[in-house]
Amino acid sequence: MKKGIFLKLLVPCLAVVFLVGFSTAAVAKTIRIGGIMDTTGATSDVGKDYALGMAEAFYYLNDMGGVNGKKIKYTWFDYGYRIPEALTKYKLLKRMKVLAIMGWGTGDTEALSPTVNKDKLPYVSASYSAHLTRPVDWTDRDGKKHPGTGYNLFFSSDYSTNARACLTAWFDKKWPKNPAYGKRKPRLACCYMFPSPYCSAAIKAIKDQAKLLGFDIGPDQDVSLFAIDTKSQIMALKKFNPDVIWHGNTTMSVSATIRDAYALGLKTAFIVNNWGFDENLPRLAGDAMKVKDALIVMGATPIKFFGQPSDNMDHVVKYAKKYNPGIPANKRLNRTPQAWGDALVLWEAMKRADKAGDLSRVGIMKKGFETMKNFHIGLGAGDVTYTPTDHRAASACLVQEWKNGKFQVVDFVDLKKRWPKQWASEWHGW
Repeated sequence: MKKGIFLKLLVPCLAVVFLVGFSTAAVAKTIRIGGIMDTTGATSDVGKDYALGMAEAFYYLNDMGGVNGKKIKYTWFDYGYRIPEALTKYKLLKRMKVLAIMGWGTGDTEALSPTVNKDKLPYVSASYSAHLTRPVDWTDRDGKKHPGTGYNLFFSSDYSTNARACLTAWFDKKWPKNPAYGKRKPRLACCYMFPSPYCSAAIKAIKDQAKLLGFDIGPDQDVSLFAIDTKSQIMALKKFNPDVIWHGNTTMSVSATIRDAYALGLKTAFIVNNWGFDENLPRLAGDAMKVKDALIVMGATPIKFFGQPSDNMDHVVKYAKKYNPGIPANKRLNRTPQAWGDALVLWEAMKRADKAGDLSRVGIMKKGFETMKNFHIGLGAGDVTYTPTDHRAASACLVQEWKNGKFQVVDFVDLKKRWPKQWASEWHGW
């Protein structure tokens, strides 16, 4: 009787032990990755496509075997471009024991950076702020001390590099054709949302580059990310009459500024940070970028546009069609390849760390990311290098313009090659 009771109790217990053991083994072979995206907030005009591309990229990574046979579970949240909400979502993802987070905006990424560094949690963001590229504590040339951002990364050239490259490309390729060339200095003005950390991230760098190249610099104009009417800013700019305007916002407000400049007769060129320069820009800017006397509009393009020929682009297009068939290919943006760029560098870092026997947060950073040298991700992006003292992924940026109904290459500017001293000792971190 006792033996029968014992067996009746033993069998369910063994079943529970077996199931728990199986579940633990399954969890051990699953890697949790988090995401914080903007699909409803101030930058959702570019954030929606990025969020779609990130999810599609992780489907691809799992189809390719995950991390050496371990599947990836990607869980993401919309935070509406609100920093407090990003902090809340970060805490939630941390409790879920994610090994890395795919982040989004500059304000929230910079706000989270001290916590990310303390938690030793790799944070691969869509913010390409140069402030996030110094892994160790440092002092700037004004004597101000800054904490290191040791667990922040992105695949792209940073905003400051992009801005310097765009201004240099305009100066080299467009300024010599200007009727004022040789008669006076070129003139630069900047349009951006003053309070936004993203929009203002590259302002110090582009003005420094303007001084280096010999520009006169006019008054900045405060243009909201939500702007649909910028006539007052354009009238103020006409007083200075700039030859070129740097625009640091996203596509919607950039297009509004270009439209109003054209309508009010401000004959200038626009150079645009990468989040304001995409396939939607000529659609929204209308005649300002279409007619024969259209304004010159150039921008930083650290990765190819959606569907443009390049290695790995076939996967991007295939997975967009497979998982979001309701969105036509001609409505997808270069934000999708940008998301893939960040996903691919994380994938490589995790595979390297796993192969080294240390698939942990610290292992992903030290035995993954910081071992990469000239790692090729394709998609028209530059090869990626990270070191323990420098998280600038690339020193060069492709600059394109919209001309004759298509995007065309203007120049490929490598700052490290052209200004090696400044790149090494002066331009890192701002």
